[in-house]
Amino acid sequence: MKAILNGVRVIEVAAWMYVPVTGAVLAEWGAEVIKIEHPEHGDPQRGLVSSGLVPGGGGVNHMIEVPNRGKKSVGLDMASPGGHEVMLKMAAEADVFLTNFLPAARRKLGIDLDDIRAVNPDIVYARGSANGQRGPEAERGGYDLATYWARAGAADIVTPADADYPVTQPGPAFGDLTGGLTLAGGVAAALLHRERTGEALVVDNSLLAMGMWAAGATLAGAALHGIERLPFSRHDEMPNPLVNYYRTKDGRYVLLNMLQYERHWDELVTAAGRPELAEDPRFATGKAMSENRLDCIATLDETFAQRTLDEWRTALAHIKGVWAPVQRASEVVRDPQAIANDYVVDVEAKDGSTFKLVPSPLQFDNEPAEPTRAPEHGEHTDEVLAALGLSTEEILNLKIEGAVL
Repeated sequence: MKAILNGVRVIEVAAWMYVPVTGAVLAEWGAEVIKIEHPEHGDPQRGLVSSGLVPGGGGVNHMIEVPNRGKKSVGLDMASPGGHEVMLKMAAEADVFLTNFLPAARRKLGIDLDDIRAVNPDIVYARGSANGQRGPEAERGGYDLATYWARAGAADIVTPADADYPVTQPGPAFGDLTGGLTLAGGVAAALLHRERTGEALVVDNSLLAMGMWAAGATLAGAALHGIERLPFSRHDEMPNPLVNYYRTKDGRYVLLNMLQYERHWDELVTAAGRPELAEDPRFATGKAMSENRLDCIATLDETFAQRTLDEWRTALAHIKGVWAPVQRASEVVRDPQAIANDYVVDVEAKDGSTFKLVPSPLQFDNEPAEPTRAPEHGEHTDEVLAALGLSTEEILNLKIEGAVL
């Protein structure tokens, strides 16, 4: 990928997934991203594998690799005098300061906006939070499952009214990944603004804002019509039968997403081996289809149940109407279209083995991202401190003090 941020240095004081994803994206775009971790325990997400909360295997901690690819890691105790001094030296030479530490922690560690701007007034200061920087809950933390998914409305929107419990989000870091990418875009925009005007900005993003943005069309409709909860359409009640899921013979699913019924009905039923349905008066027009949608859904249920998912992949391969197989995660990483576009790549681990990662989704001049592995805890401490001008003796003394790893 073109290193569009080549020469940009980012200091990241962040943990877990959401804001570290921002640093990973900026690194893939060519920035030098230096991740600050406590010298003893590092980013707490490193411990998820050893704690058994997420599966490990092959020596690869995927929950560290996803948000920390391509960075340098420095083990630094910012609460110590020596460590804090090193932090400020690093900030003085950086273009971006990136953090998701809570306001109280930033104040305590002396890394809040005023502290960093005191040594570098031209730095872009980027903050990711749970609930935003203002309001009664600005000091509270959060994770994407609670804030992005539950609080911002998605959990309720996707849950049927008769369900015992709300539907959970589809996998870990679902909101974190979109939030981190968005914050990276904000940082890039702020760097462009600084380049053109000389003004350094503060960039803010939150999981609450991201969740509301993702649900924005539904929230706008609810507000406009004064509806507490928008109607949830069940499979057998969908107003347009061509926007619906259908179960296949082998228990898999095909999703039809054909908004223009009259344009796609004939080709669909012909490809499905039911050309007589194109002449069925019950389904001849959009109005007729709407009036007879229960019959249409039942007919399509019966039709799709006659073949396996692979057979439907072949039968529908060349129609113009939009449809998709409901794929499992293991299938997505082998999807020929994803592979052709480098939407999944092999990354070399420290031991020389390879593992798969999804790179950041933007490409420049058709060049895909080439992510490299995440750093080991404190792997680049000596390198980064030496580049700051610290002597070997000074680095050794900081290590003896416990200020650096």
